[in-house]
Parts: sequence; structure tokens; C-alpha cells
Amino acid sequence: MAGDARAALLDRCVDFLKQGGFSQLSLREIAAGTGTSHRMLIYHFGSREGLLAEVVGRVEEEQRAALVSLTDGTDDPVEVSRRFWQRLADPALAPAERLFFEIYAHALYDRTWTEQFRASVVAAWTGPVEDLFAGLGFDQAEARQRARLGLAATRGLLLDLLVTGDRELLDATADLFARLVTTSRPDGRPPAAVEPGD
Repeated sequence: MAGDARAALLDRCVDFLKQGGFSQLSLREIAAGTGTSHRMLIYHFGSREGLLAEVVGRVEEEQRAALVSLTDGTDDPVEVSRRFWQRLADPALAPAERLFFEIYAHALYDRTWTEQFRASVVAAWTGPVEDLFAGLGFDQAEARQRARLGLAATRGLLLDLLVTGDRELLDATADLFARLVTTSRPDGRPPAAVEPGD
């Protein structure tokens, strides 16, 4: 029951924080916005920072689930990459993504409350992305390398977008990167369904 109550409270916090942004809010303000008390939030999450790390973890889970769903109806890796970038670049996700990078910065300094975030921020993504590259015919070692490159490049482009707002150029850049990282297959052929000049 305690686990169910915690999960339900986290759901409410995620919904609330997605609507209005995160970093400026105190724990009391988050509590008021979700219809609970700051003491209850501390009981379940330990601190404001612990709650925010949990929120980002939930948002990341949603993004990984979206990555899997974006493969429906196409075996073209460039198209999958385009769809995923369009999702990431959705302005509605910007508040959650700003929080993600804020917590990432704290993780660089090994803050205790970022331990779970540090453990999953790369590791939880590598499996699904490696699977996409393995499906293109890359061996395990190269699939792993390309997955890490794809993860790093996409996060860099997203950070650039959040800072500069240069959507048109970054859309084109993300598309270029998708082509570069997926077109050199081990057998020398382009990926399925991609025609020269697309």
C-alpha cells in the first residue's frame, strides 16, 4: 500500500511539474500544487532533490517507451530517428528537459541524491538503442559504440535547442546526424527504405 501511495503521489508530481516547470518551485509549492503536504513529500522522497530526480526518472522511462513505439510501421532507422527527435524537440517537453540537464549538472559533482540518476542516465538507454543498431546488422561492439554516440549527440543537440531555440537548423542537424550514424552498414549497403537524396 505504501508503494502504491508513493507511485500515485509521484504521478501527481510529474503531471504538475510538466505543466509549469520545476526549478523555481520550493517543496512547499510542489506540495500545494499536488494536493499534499511537504512533509508527505519528504516522507516518500527524502528531499526536494530526491523528488526531482524521481520525476526525471519517470520522464526518462516515458521517453524510452516512446522510442520503442516509434519503430511501429517502419524499418527505416533514419525515419525512427526523425520521429524521436521531433518528440524530444516538442516545446511541451522543454520544462522536463531543462530539469533533466539541471540534475545532470548536479550528478557531475557526485551529489548523493543523484546516485540513482547516475546509475541509469546512460545504462538504461544503451540497451534499446543498441538493439536498433543491431537490427541494422552491426555487431555487438559497434552497435554499442553507435548507441553511445547517438545518445551523446542527441543530448547535445537537445541542450543546444534549449539554450538557443534554433529549431530549423537543429532539426536539419539532427537529420544529418541520423543519416551519418546509420548509413554505413557492415555490408556497405544503405539502411532499408532510404533512397539517395531523401
